[in-house]
Amino acid sequence: MARRKHGEETPIRITTASAGAAADIKARQRRYLIAMGVRTLCFLAVAGIAVTHVGPGWLPWVFVVAAVVLPYVAVVMANAADTKSDGFALQDGPSQDRQLPRGTDSE
Repeated sequence: MARRKHGEETPIRITTASAGAAADIKARQRRYLIAMGVRTLCFLAVAGIAVTHVGPGWLPWVFVVAAVVLPYVAVVMANAADTKSDGFALQDGPSQDRQLPRGTDSE
């Protein structure tokens, strides 16, 4: 990619622009709440299995491990930045060049 002159900003494609801070925070909160909801369900499953003694002996441990690991996963998912990329680089073009030739003074 060619170097840009000092002070020029890299153009942003509208298809790869981020949605905005409020939308990003809302999406992160939603991902976190979903993960914490799944964690709560894991705790309830462990309690239900412990009370009823139904299922194999390893099943409660699966839910316990999931309940312990999910907070870490939820925080990592919530802190993950939402980056968009379409995989195509913008080509440097003659954006500073005039499109029409300079006219003469007699015109």
